[in-house]
Formats: sequence, C-alpha cells, structure tokens
Amino acid sequence: MKKVFVQLDATFSPSGELIPVSFVWEDGSKYIIDKVYDYKKAASLKVGGQGIRYRCRVMGKEVFIFFEEGRWFVEGK
Repeated sequence: MKKVFVQLDATFSPSGELIPVSFVWEDGSKYIIDKVYDYKKAASLKVGGQGIRYRCRVMGKEVFIFFEEGRWFVEGK
C-alpha cells in the first residue's frame, strides 16, 4: 500500500470545522464524499504518517482521508 496524495476540495462549517467534499484520484477521476462520519488526530497504520484522519463514505465504501502537514492523502493499493 502507498500514500496517494490527492487534490481535495473542502469547506468550512459555520463552526469553523474543515470538512472534505470531494477529491481527484491519481488517474484524474473525481469522487464525491457522501458523508463524513468523524475525524480525529490519528496515524495511518497501513501506509504510515499521521495527521487528522477523516472517516468518510465514498460510493458506499468506508474510506480514510488524511490531512497531514498541509496535504491530503488516501491509502492506496
């Protein structure tokens, strides 16, 4: 597995929380984030690194998206 750094669109909630909305995968495909379940400071046990981990639903699947040192990544194959 590897870190896949992605272009990500995010918005701020009225209370100031940073919420991811969609991202572009390395092949150029754009994915909409259907739901953000929660987020917390955590490490990626699969590919290494740590930051803010967002637990999301994308196309019916649970996906972890990380915000680490000003960049976004997803755990890729």
